[in-house]
Amino acid sequence: MKQSIVTLDMEGVLTPEIWIAVSEKTGIPELRCTTRDEPDYDKLMRRRLAILDLHKLKLPDIQNVIGTLRPLPGAREFLDELRTFVQVVILSDTFEQFAAPLLRQLNWPTLLCHRLILENDHIVDYQLRIPEQKREAVAAFKRMNYHVIAGGDSFNDIAMLSEAHEGILFHAPETVKGQFPQFRAVETYADLMKLIKQEMA
Repeated sequence: MKQSIVTLDMEGVLTPEIWIAVSEKTGIPELRCTTRDEPDYDKLMRRRLAILDLHKLKLPDIQNVIGTLRPLPGAREFLDELRTFVQVVILSDTFEQFAAPLLRQLNWPTLLCHRLILENDHIVDYQLRIPEQKREAVAAFKRMNYHVIAGGDSFNDIAMLSEAHEGILFHAPETVKGQFPQFRAVETYADLMKLIKQEMA
């Protein structure tokens, strides 16, 4: 069996999309846009920050919404089983200040993500850990001689999937699957688990 590590996106793969939930709770449709719709992450985040500013929304307002969210059905069980036989790292473009309530419900998996810059709970900017952190993390694991299996659902996961030895689209929209037919695509945790085990053998 290959010495492997699995890297997974968080939102859309293990948890609901946080910004969509905030959009639904606040009634601000412009916040529904995610990395499934806009491949340029900086452009997406600048738009989000401007909308938050316009509507005077602060970090606690978003955290209150996140506190009501639950992992996707079956995500906790999938992760628990996966972690019994392989190391798993969540690589996400979310933020440390957002993730804790969802990580708690997922039994505290390792998460590498970004940080928000705050002034009195007002989100004034964001700080990337490093540019292209998902791809760079996979490349680093490869340099450590790991066999990397990656799973994601959005445009911002493609660099990670491409860099990995095996990239898998999980529950991805048709737009993403259509543009990237080179990746195997599955819809259920059972099928994702099966592919990971096959790739590790």
